[in-house]
Amino acid sequence: MVKSGEKNVCVNRRARHDYFIEETYEAGMVLRGSEVKSLREGKANLKDSYDRIQKGEAYLLNTHISPYPAANQFNHEPTRSRKLLLRKKEIERLSGKTKERGLTLIPLRLYFKGGVAKVELGLARGKKLYDKRETLKRRAAQREVERSLKSRS
Repeated sequence: MVKSGEKNVCVNRRARHDYFIEETYEAGMVLRGSEVKSLREGKANLKDSYDRIQKGEAYLLNTHISPYPAANQFNHEPTRSRKLLLRKKEIERLSGKTKERGLTLIPLRLYFKGGVAKVELGLARGKKLYDKRETLKRRAAQREVERSLKSRS
């Protein structure tokens, strides 16, 4: 969901299919200049990326941000780990939840808010295969209802 003043860079569509999202958090990212320029061009991919809390700090791992062509020798590594900017209490809370209850931190989308790159994180629980099938059946039934209502009018 894009709010006013926000510009989506990329969305992790697979996350909502594979996980139940229980809570969402907004975090800033520590980026290099060439990474910001690539993000402004929309050259990022959240597929297979995840978040990890290590030594009291949050990191975004396995996110692919394509190299910026004009940066030449000062370019960045595409899949390097990037530090996330969260408050200490948020990090402690997320750390506790991911350790004790089997939850995972998943990046849901990358976007710009007021000229600053942000990532939306989801505290997620994995779906089983039957949960995924149930979701697909529910969506198909909803589409069918909408189609029948549309054809009546």
